[in-house]
Amino acid sequence: MTEALVIAGAGQAAGQATVSLRQKGYEGRIVMIGDAQHIPYQRPPLSKKYLAGEIDKERLYIKPERFYPEHDIEIRLKTRIESIDRGARSIHLSDNSDLAYSKLLLATGSRARNMSAAGAELNGIFYLRGIVDVLAIQPHFKAGRKLVIVGAGYIGLEVAAIAVKKGLEVTIIETEQRVMNRVVAPPISSFFQQAHEEAGVKIEFGRTVKEFRGDGTVSEVVCTNGESFAADFCIVGIGNLPNQEIAAEAGIDCDNGIVVNEFCQTSDLNVLAAGDCTRHPNALIGINLRLESVHNAIEQSKTAAATICGTPVAYNQIPWFWSDQYDLKLQIVGLSNDYDQFILRGDPASRSFAGFYLQGDKLLAVDAINSPREFMLGKKLIKQGARIAPQDIADNDKDFKSLATAALAAVSS
Repeated sequence: MTEALVIAGAGQAAGQATVSLRQKGYEGRIVMIGDAQHIPYQRPPLSKKYLAGEIDKERLYIKPERFYPEHDIEIRLKTRIESIDRGARSIHLSDNSDLAYSKLLLATGSRARNMSAAGAELNGIFYLRGIVDVLAIQPHFKAGRKLVIVGAGYIGLEVAAIAVKKGLEVTIIETEQRVMNRVVAPPISSFFQQAHEEAGVKIEFGRTVKEFRGDGTVSEVVCTNGESFAADFCIVGIGNLPNQEIAAEAGIDCDNGIVVNEFCQTSDLNVLAAGDCTRHPNALIGINLRLESVHNAIEQSKTAAATICGTPVAYNQIPWFWSDQYDLKLQIVGLSNDYDQFILRGDPASRSFAGFYLQGDKLLAVDAINSPREFMLGKKLIKQGARIAPQDIADNDKDFKSLATAALAAVSS
């Protein structure tokens, strides 16, 4: 068998890896293998503009179809890697063929966490992870239909914003007591809750789904407290799980993700991993973590490509995320897990403001709502470990750019 650099997966990380490898001068054979039906594409627009029908499929693609043959990149779609033989450095595929690898890059991504409630197998219950999911959901987006969304995270809220604008009756069922509970502070949750309720979305907090009912197709969602909600269809958004099984079965270290070092190398140096499937170190914030974000998928893939090309550069990025809901763009930079103080800057009524998470006077994270300046400056401040007095952040009469410039100058002096 002729050895190849094999990329397992055909998502954002895999697509970026092929681009970066060729940009860095890698001349060897590259084979991308994934069970997807489409060439690598961006996923964030799926629950935003693509679901809304505002952009076509081709605009999702990371690179046009011609890019791959033009750069001698082989793509095998609708194909799974069944097993990895690390000793022989080969993989066994679902078409019963084998392929030898010089290096193997696992860019297997993540998958939607499925509901375990009774009736979860009924027709009309959808998860939103790929193009095929959106194509299945879109015909149901008709004015007057009843949509029940399970989960008030990014996906649930983004879908709700599109659905209610199209005239659907939208109910969100959430086990916690506020929206985006895991990622934002209560004042930010309250702001977005109000925005959704003003748009006509009904949000039921503290509810857990017990059962989906229907005659072949879902028609009712029943909660553990006995309440029920009529539904013409449902969309579930309760988190994701890393696709790490193929690595774990091969004896590669996994811990809520495929464990990699700062160069995207796994416990087997001939196997690398990048993207949503990885658990990786971040020296800037001092923890090991797994991230589900486009930024992480892109940057880790660049790191993996550099390692493969023999020019390793440690991955060290400040995490950032975004969500579009109505006319609101939420941009989050940093991780707020250990904050001891939260400060709002600006007026939420203006629909342009920011929330700052601090530990003492050290800035940990920023939530910027229609406020790109605070987002960009926040990213620089967090990366440099800058410190700003909380009272200065809270003082809206003080220019934030001036505060940031002074804080960054203090770090570099």
